[in-house]
Amino acid sequence: MLYKLTVADNQFKNLEPLPFLGFADLGKIEKDLEVLIANHLLDVLFEDAALMPIFQERQMQPEADLYALNRGGDLVIFELKRGFAGADAMLQALRYSQDAGQWTFSILQEKYRTYSGIDTISLADAHRDAFNLERPLLPAEFNTGQRFVIVGNAANDSLINAVDYWKQRGLSVDFLPYRIYTINGGKYLEFFALPYDRHQNPSSIKGVLFDTNRSYDEDAVWEMMENNRVAAYGDVKYVVDYLNPKDIVFFSHKWVGIVAAAEVIGSAKDDGEEERYRDVKFLTSVPTKTGGISKFMPFSQVTSVTGKSFFWARTIKVPYLSREESQVLLTEVKNTLM
Repeated sequence: MLYKLTVADNQFKNLEPLPFLGFADLGKIEKDLEVLIANHLLDVLFEDAALMPIFQERQMQPEADLYALNRGGDLVIFELKRGFAGADAMLQALRYSQDAGQWTFSILQEKYRTYSGIDTISLADAHRDAFNLERPLLPAEFNTGQRFVIVGNAANDSLINAVDYWKQRGLSVDFLPYRIYTINGGKYLEFFALPYDRHQNPSSIKGVLFDTNRSYDEDAVWEMMENNRVAAYGDVKYVVDYLNPKDIVFFSHKWVGIVAAAEVIGSAKDDGEEERYRDVKFLTSVPTKTGGISKFMPFSQVTSVTGKSFFWARTIKVPYLSREESQVLLTEVKNTLM
């Protein structure tokens, strides 16, 4: 719930609860809301979760909205409920979970190939790279357990009660509530991520491990290094807008490690239709195309220094680092790249 604070005599006096959209209003934007949440669930709304998406709902198919794998290979199933939904919706979700719980590794791999659009990609190798594992999981280690997450309107008491019922009986299920508000003509989404909603304050200085796009363009890293910028491309170019001036960017080069660090100094700009970038000031030595990358901090060392497990398959490697954590990592990166 959002509250408007009333101030008098330089003190907070009253709390005024703000109304949020009801089911009738949500029905008007139902499909748009589903697409919005599905597209941004694991990069913004579920920011602190290390989950690898492997499949998304197809139209007219009896499937959940989104399927992902965690570090251990367990399947995490997301079902998005926009309007009124109660016990019947929970039973439908259970059927999805029952079906998915029987998927073999070969089925999971085919679904991931459909999702990625790459017919020859190895799910085991992609999962290893995403979580920086020492070895790929064996086929039998995938999908040994399932967790169900329902995303629904916070006003939906019937759905909440159904989730609580099954949770008390040992089912691994969580409810992530959201609300939509209209404030001064604009629409605002309030989302509650479990367990502690550890989203960084967008105005706070943070550290970000940022991908150099090596999977798609070997020269992208040199464009960033030579032009003093951090950039993203294509369908994910919007992630540049998640950065703010004074944020510390650690350039993450796939199969190598951290190759440079810089401070963001500029606003987001477009370079053609496919690239969005921000100017940066480098804080470390910078590799050159002629000299190649000879010094770097391995990803295993990044994890050791920060004490965090990152999801390496995203352009931005969540979780973010606090200002203090960024300075600790920056010091180590400087020493490594000297």
